[in-house]
Amino acid sequence: MTSLRHDFLALAASVPDLLRDPAVGAAWPGPSALAEFTVGGLAGHLAYQVLSIPPALAEPVPDEPTVSLLGHYERVEWIGAGLDDEISVRIRRGGESVAADGAGALADRVAAAVTELTGTLASVANRPVRIPLWGPWSLLLDDFLTTRMMEIAVHGDDLAVSAGIAPPELAPGAVETVVDLLSRLAVRRHGPTAVLRALSRAERAPRTIAAF
Repeated sequence: MTSLRHDFLALAASVPDLLRDPAVGAAWPGPSALAEFTVGGLAGHLAYQVLSIPPALAEPVPDEPTVSLLGHYERVEWIGAGLDDEISVRIRRGGESVAADGAGALADRVAAAVTELTGTLASVANRPVRIPLWGPWSLLLDDFLTTRMMEIAVHGDDLAVSAGIAPPELAPGAVETVVDLLSRLAVRRHGPTAVLRALSRAERAPRTIAAF
């Protein structure tokens, strides 16, 4: 198994522990750190990043175009979408639906998915995959896992902040993968000079740098 897949599994395995934290359950129906998301809905969105993978791997290899990692982010609808846009509403509703049975049940589902993926990812080829929410394109599996790692890392922190607890620790390999992806997306959005200044010249850095 590749180091990227090991890092993905380690990161995915942190999700059930986070969901089982009593502070998350206590905050479940209340507002989260993300606008218009409840804590439960945010937890569902986080869990979906793991739960979406086994069904995607169970599907036949798609014959639609396979795009690059950054090509994927050029196509997704949610980048730049407003809170009331259809894609944003759909994402929030999806999170609430996934979380409908509560924190404990959701943690159990994610743990079961991680166990399944531990076996599957040891042998499956780096083949194209897609999930239903996307448009008519696919990603290679390892690029798909990279996108999920970023989502888990970012939304794991969002959920921890929402519940007032420490975020999960990230393995060094996962940090490198996620930071590399976010840096590349930030360069695409703001240009290389702005990102270089943000990282090395605070006196000349733009006020904000975000990947999307």
